[in-house]
Amino acid sequence: MKTTDKVTAKRLRLLDLFCGAGGAAMGYHRAGFEVVGIDIKPQPHYPFEFHQADALEVLRMNLDWIFDAIHASPPCQKFTRFQQSQPQRANRHPDLIAQTRALLKRSLLPYIIENVPGAPLLDPVQFCGTAFNLGVARGQLWRHRLFEASFPIADAGCVHDGRPAVMVAGHGVDGYRGSGLNAADAREAMGIDWMNRDELAEAVPPAYTAVIGAQLYHDLAAAA
Repeated sequence: MKTTDKVTAKRLRLLDLFCGAGGAAMGYHRAGFEVVGIDIKPQPHYPFEFHQADALEVLRMNLDWIFDAIHASPPCQKFTRFQQSQPQRANRHPDLIAQTRALLKRSLLPYIIENVPGAPLLDPVQFCGTAFNLGVARGQLWRHRLFEASFPIADAGCVHDGRPAVMVAGHGVDGYRGSGLNAADAREAMGIDWMNRDELAEAVPPAYTAVIGAQLYHDLAAAA
C-alpha cells in the first residue's frame, strides 16, 4: 500500500500548529499524514480535524503518544519586508519563534517551523514557487518561504526564468494593494481551491509541504 493512499493500516499523525486555513496541512495530507490543526482563531475552511486553541498551550502538553510529528507556522507579520520597513508597525506583532522552538524540542518529536524570509530560523532552507511550477499565465509565483526542521531538508531552490513574478499578499477586496492577482488567479497560482483571498494571503502552498512531508513520512515509516 502506498504511503499516499487515503486509507492506510495505521496512518501517521501530524499536529499542525498556527494552522490558518490549511495550506501546509494539505501538503502533509497528500504525503500520507493524518493532520490535526490548531489555531487561536476560528478556521471554518480548514479541510481536516480542527481545534480552536492556543498553539503554545497545546505544545506544553505531552504529545509524543498522540502525534508522530509537528509542523508550526508562528505569526510571520513581524518579519515581512513591509513591516520591517516600518519598525513601529513591526513592533506591534509578536515574535513567537524562539518560544515555539523550545517547546518543539521539549516534545522530542520531529518538527518543522515555517516562516518568511527574514525570520530568525536556524539553518533554514528556502522554498520558491518557481521550483514547483506555481503561477498563472501572466507570471511565476515566487512565494519564498523558510523551513527549519529537526531533520535534514533538501533545498528546493529557485527556477526564475525571466517571467514576471506575481504575488499573493495583502488583505481586502479583489485587487489587494498591488498584489497583482485577484482571488481566482491567486487560488490557481497557489494550488489551493478552498480558501478565500485573505486566507490565501497567509497560506503556504501545499506543494512545499508535500515534498517535506513525503520525506518525513518515509523516514518515520521506515523507523517504525
